[in-house]
Amino acid sequence: MEKYIDIIKNSYSGYFNYLKNELITLNHWDNYFYGLIVISLVVWGLEIAFPWRKNQSIFRKDFWLDTFYMFFNFFILNLIVLIALSNTAATFFNDILGIVGLSISSFQLFDVDDLPKVLGLFIFFLVSDFMQWNTHRLLHRVPLFWNFHKVHHSVKEMGFAAHLRYHWMEPVIYKSILYIPLAIIGGFDAQDVAIVHFFAITIGHLNHANLGWDYGVLKYVFNNPKMHIWHHVKELPEGTTHGINYGITLSIWDYLFKTNHIPYDGRDIELGFEGDEDFPKDFIHQELYPLHKNTSK
Repeated sequence: MEKYIDIIKNSYSGYFNYLKNELITLNHWDNYFYGLIVISLVVWGLEIAFPWRKNQSIFRKDFWLDTFYMFFNFFILNLIVLIALSNTAATFFNDILGIVGLSISSFQLFDVDDLPKVLGLFIFFLVSDFMQWNTHRLLHRVPLFWNFHKVHHSVKEMGFAAHLRYHWMEPVIYKSILYIPLAIIGGFDAQDVAIVHFFAITIGHLNHANLGWDYGVLKYVFNNPKMHIWHHVKELPEGTTHGINYGITLSIWDYLFKTNHIPYDGRDIELGFEGDEDFPKDFIHQELYPLHKNTSK
């Protein structure tokens, strides 16, 4: 137990020092803090220059709430929960395997360091996006998970910052499911992760932005604003129970597994979910919502 306490303490102090360094250091391209700000400003600028819903305010409904979510989830949440949880879970999992004389490396299929750089990055991106697509489906199908995911679907007007409005339990679920498949591949360094992460953040911001783009023929590969807005539709199409268009960065999984649905231009469709008029409107009550006794109904 003492070992796990030390891991948590070191995770907190290590991440705090990392975050402090990110705020004061601008001499490396993979700075997550300023990278998020730059991506956000660029996509917001595109919203202002090329608005799809021209009557939507630049400071749309819940703009500041979503901006708070964006920085809280991207930085503070990592400090509070994810870094310590990830490091502790990884050690615990390896300790369990060690009881039977195994380690996570025993299951490693290959090391991406043995592959050409571009191929290794492509495999990392493909595996992580496919696992996230499957996890996203679970968030819609498992009632407990859906109660967490309602925070994200409570968005009533789409804009770039809505991308990172989510309950703190969501990344815990995502990272828990992602850990084993990514560990099996193995061999990723920090800059590899940064390249994929910045690309995913950019596509995610664009998906939620007030932009009427579908990227032409590339819509069958990459998720896009015209596709993703249907994922947020309040009234699900007939014959669907849990959701549509689950794509995170790639749309290809929805087309392959027949979960795609874009019946017409969805610019003005109503967003949300059944009963969202009673959903909390502020950060604290949204975070506490899944604990409410009536959320199982």
